[in-house]
Amino acid sequence: MASVLHSSGMEDLALTFIVIGGLLLAGLFINTIGWRTRLPRVTLLLLFGFAIGESGLNILPVITRDWFPFIANLALVMIGFLLGEKLSRHSLQQHGRQIMIISLAVVIMTTLIMAGGLWIIGAPLGMALLLGGIATATDPVATTDAVNEQKAEGRFTSVLQGIVAVDDAWGLLLFSMLIPVGHLLVGETGNTVNIMLSGLWELGGAVLLGVMLGLPMSYLTGRLRHGEFTLIEALGMVFLCTGLAMWLEVSFLMATIVMGATVANLAHHSKRPFHAIANIEMPFLILFLVLAGASLQPAMLQTAGWVGVAYVVLRIVGRLAGGWLGGQLAHDALCKKWVGVSMLPQAGVAMAMALVTIQHFPQWGDQILSIVIATTVLFEVIGPILTRYALQESGEAGKREKAAR
Repeated sequence: MASVLHSSGMEDLALTFIVIGGLLLAGLFINTIGWRTRLPRVTLLLLFGFAIGESGLNILPVITRDWFPFIANLALVMIGFLLGEKLSRHSLQQHGRQIMIISLAVVIMTTLIMAGGLWIIGAPLGMALLLGGIATATDPVATTDAVNEQKAEGRFTSVLQGIVAVDDAWGLLLFSMLIPVGHLLVGETGNTVNIMLSGLWELGGAVLLGVMLGLPMSYLTGRLRHGEFTLIEALGMVFLCTGLAMWLEVSFLMATIVMGATVANLAHHSKRPFHAIANIEMPFLILFLVLAGASLQPAMLQTAGWVGVAYVVLRIVGRLAGGWLGGQLAHDALCKKWVGVSMLPQAGVAMAMALVTIQHFPQWGDQILSIVIATTVLFEVIGPILTRYALQESGEAGKREKAAR
């Protein structure tokens, strides 16, 4: 009996290694196609995942379904830490005013247009407000990948990356405030104070944790030898920050962004840990995108129904209107025209928000989750294409490559 169990365990382990190796090599091939054809690699990887997933050829083993949450969170926290670098003192001095004004305008306009539009066409006000909060979430993975793919560099690119780094923070804060409002609208007032305190802790605790870990990391960075030691240091701190954030029930994405921003502003050799993480993130991004595509089920679009269709239209309108208003207020013509177009990708943070709604509002949770999953994959397909287009039209695509020559 023991030998049978041992054999079964070894077979599962062997299958795991084979699948991971196969997906990474396939991802490498798809990346090569993307580089040579200029097709968006994010979109290609998602479509490849869909093709081999349950709704396509169904050749992925069942065990891969359990990998997605871990791989998604792993890719997300690496991106979060890297985005923290964009909040350095130097970057904020150059573009801080535009980043704050435009990011707030995009978040507020997206929420108002989404919630107002859904309520007008008949959705319950509480549900409309929650979907308005969820619609603010973006996908740092897709945006960063599009920037790197296009080798973009310049003022618009810096502002865009800065906005992506902070708008999920605004979105999480707003969503945390909308949860108690939703309870009030459905007549549940008994735990409102606790809910509001929990929302404040989720964000405030994340900021506190990010600073507390970022301070010793800032001191440590540069005191060890460059290379593998820096990589071990950076990975160890990112994983420690993520685990502690989950244990303390605070936003791990916010915590890693704040830790990255603390290091970027205080460390003497602040570039080293970011370069170390950037050099190893690609395999995790490939697995994340392929598994995201594999999780798509067309039936979810039917479950989402007319509210799902309205969500797609209203989110696009909200992003465009918010980008236009933010650019107008910041007196930035380039951002006014292209920021909204660049901020359509939506991924892990939105799905995390949707999962929270199931706990608080079971009467709406399943429908909201179906809407978010279905529209996330849609926005992950069309979003990177439009982000890439915006970077090209802004005139900043390829500037990084030219500067390196």
